[in-house]
Amino acid sequence: MSDSTVSVPDPTGDGDGRPGRIDAVPVRHPGRWVAIAVLALIVAMIANLLITNSAFEWDFVRQAMIQSPVINGLLVGTLLGTALAMLVGVAFGVVLAVMRLSDNPVLRYSAWVYTWFFRAIPRLVLLTIMGALGYLWPDGLGLGMPFAHELHNAFGPDFTFATINANKLFSGLFGGVVGLGLSEAAYMAEIARAGILSVEPGQREAAQALGMGNGLSMRRIVLPQAMRVIVPPTGNETIAMLKDTSLLIGIPLGTEMFFQLEAIGSRTYKVFPVLVAAVIWYLIVCSVLMILQARLERHFGRGFGSKPVAREQGVRARMLGLAGGGPR
Repeated sequence: MSDSTVSVPDPTGDGDGRPGRIDAVPVRHPGRWVAIAVLALIVAMIANLLITNSAFEWDFVRQAMIQSPVINGLLVGTLLGTALAMLVGVAFGVVLAVMRLSDNPVLRYSAWVYTWFFRAIPRLVLLTIMGALGYLWPDGLGLGMPFAHELHNAFGPDFTFATINANKLFSGLFGGVVGLGLSEAAYMAEIARAGILSVEPGQREAAQALGMGNGLSMRRIVLPQAMRVIVPPTGNETIAMLKDTSLLIGIPLGTEMFFQLEAIGSRTYKVFPVLVAAVIWYLIVCSVLMILQARLERHFGRGFGSKPVAREQGVRARMLGLAGGGPR
C-alpha cells in the first residue's frame, strides 16, 4: 500500500504548516443605521411638536396637575382605589384558585362560573351597573334575615337590623372598589392557579408526609414557591388596575383624578391640555409601580436563573476539588 500525502496550504509561506493571521472583515449592518436614522427623525419630529405647538399649553397643564381636587382624586380615587381593589382581587382570587383546584365538584364549578361571568363583562359596564344598584333597593338596603319583609308581615317582629342608603353606598368609592375588585378576582384566580400548578406535586406530598394539612402546606410550602410565577403578572394587573380607575367615571365617582381633570377641561374649554395632564400623571405613577414590580420580581426570583445556577456549580466544583485533594 502506498501512503497518500495530503498537502496543507501554508498561508504564511514560512513552510511550517501553521495558519497565518486571518484578516477578518467585520460584518456590516446597513439596516441598523437606517433604523437609527428613522428613529432619530421620529424623535426629532415629536420633540418639535411638543416644543413648538402652542396647543399643548404647558403652563396650563402644570397648573391643572397641581390643583387640590386633582391631587385629592389622585390619592383617593386612583391610588387608594387601586390598592383596595387589588387587595380584594388578590385575596378573593387566591380563594377562587384553590376552589378551582379542589376535588369538590361544587367548589370547582362554582369558581369556574364566577370567573366565566366576570371575565366576560367589561369593567366600564360593570361599574355603571354598580352605580345603578340603588335602583334595586329604593327604600334602602336592609341588613338582616332573608325575607325579612315577608317575615315581618307574617309574624310582626322586625327582622331587619339596619338599613343602608344603597344609592350612596354603591355610587361612591365602595362601589368602585367592589366592582373593580370582583372583576380583578376573576383574572387573579387564573394567575394564582397557574402559579400553584407550577409547583411540583412532590413539594405538597413532602409537606403532607411531615404532618402538614392541606391549608398549612398551601400557606407555608406551595404559595411561597408559586410567588415567583404569580408576581410578574400580578404587577402587570396592578398597573392595569391603576389605569382602569379612570373607568370609575361610569359610577360616576367624583373623587377620582381623571374625573376632576375632565371637570377642569369642561369649565375652561381646554380639553386637550387636561388630557395631557392626565397622561403625565399616569406615566409618573405607572413608572413607580414598574420599578417596584422589578424589585419584587428580583426578590421572589432568588434561587432561580443563570446566576444562582452558576454559583451552585462553582460551589460543587470547589467541593469536588477538596474531595480530590485539591485542584488538578
